[in-house]
Amino acid sequence: MENQNLNTQQALPNSTAVLVLGILSIVFCFCYGIIGTILGIIGIVMASKSNKIYLASPESYSESSYKNMKAGRVCAIIGTCLSGLYLLIMLIYIAFVGTLLTSMPWEQMLNQ
Repeated sequence: MENQNLNTQQALPNSTAVLVLGILSIVFCFCYGIIGTILGIIGIVMASKSNKIYLASPESYSESSYKNMKAGRVCAIIGTCLSGLYLLIMLIYIAFVGTLLTSMPWEQMLNQ
């Protein structure tokens, strides 16, 4: 009976996609923060849907695909946080440089 349950278990939908999106959100977090944020949010949403499917009938899905989904969700959360932080730093930097450029007279800036 136990072998029969192992054969009928299937992979959790989108578990691999969540893992890939989570890893890519970390990789692309320094591309001005935009790409990593988008990939991380998509990964988190897909992980949430997969988690609901798994909790509805955990015996139908393999444990390894559930662990992949959980690891992908953690990576997506980390990637989203890093991307958001980098995006915030870039916005502060742009605001600082913009303020500096508008407050300095052009003649002074050209003479330096």
